[in-house]
Formats: sequence, C-alpha cells, structure tokens
Amino acid sequence: MQEMSVVKKSIFTAVCLALCVVLPQAFHAVPNAGSVYLPMHIPVLLCGLICGWQYGLLCGLAGPALSTLFTGMPPVAILPVMMIECAVYGLMTGLMIKIIRTKKTYVDLYLSLIIAMLSGRVVAGLARALIFAPGNTTLATWTASYFVVSLPGIIIQLLLIPSIVFALMKAGLIPMRYPQNGS
Repeated sequence: MQEMSVVKKSIFTAVCLALCVVLPQAFHAVPNAGSVYLPMHIPVLLCGLICGWQYGLLCGLAGPALSTLFTGMPPVAILPVMMIECAVYGLMTGLMIKIIRTKKTYVDLYLSLIIAMLSGRVVAGLARALIFAPGNTTLATWTASYFVVSLPGIIIQLLLIPSIVFALMKAGLIPMRYPQNGS
C-alpha cells in the first residue's frame, strides 16, 4: 500500500479533530445522544484507520479536549476518561490496521475496529474503576454504559466506518489497501 504524506495525514487529522467538535453538536438536541450514538468516536476511529496510530492517538486525546474547550461537551468531570477511551481507540485502530493483513480490506477494517472498540471500552472502564471512580464502578454499570446504552452507536460505527474508508479509497483520496485486487 502506498503511504500517505505527512501533510495529507495532518490534514485528515485536522478534519477529524473538527468533526470531534461538530458531530457531537449535531446530536446535542437529542437527550443523552452522546452516550447513545457516540458521535465523537467516529472521527477518532477513522483517523487511526486512515492516518495511523500516532495521528489516531493525537486525535483521541485532543478531540474531546477541544470539544470541551469550544462547546463544554463532554463535561470536564468525564473528560479524562473520555480522552483515555478515545486515545485508545485512535491508537489501537492505527496499530491494528497496520498489523492485520488478511488480503481483504473489509475484514482488516472490521477486525481493527472491533479490537480497538473493545480495547477502548476495557481501558476506560478500568480507568474509571481504579482511578476516577474507585468503588463506584461495577461490572454491571460498566456493561450498561459501555455496551447496552451505546449499542446504537456501536452499530453505527460498524456500519459506517468501513464504508467511509472504502469510499475514500475508491475516490482516490486515500491509498487502496490492496491495489492489485482493487479492495
């Protein structure tokens, strides 16, 4: 796969950071939409997949911080856990898409996404339970908040993100993963 330039990766990262601020605002009219639809996770996951782990990590750390700075959302009280969770998403998607090579683009994308999504939820749950809310986090509350409530967002991510990446490849905006077979 042809590598993207640093400039192009930086531009994609900047767009993803802007989306970290704008997308949650688009959902703000719906009560509890951030927890349900997870709009900020989408650009972070995309950034890791498209630009690599360094850019994904940066986007995951800076995206929630910039959103809090400009919009007040997420609230400062949950910002550290959100930054940790998103940082792991960006880091892991970037690492996994580099490591996983099945010769099938969609399989690579889905495996990378699922591993990153699980990793981010586990690390955020551990951070909450051990650092930010010790004694107040149970397995039931973790499961409810990170899987049950957010199930619509998880489904949206699994449907939307691979399609966006593939569309960007087909449009020539990012390199094809496996140019010889067209996918």
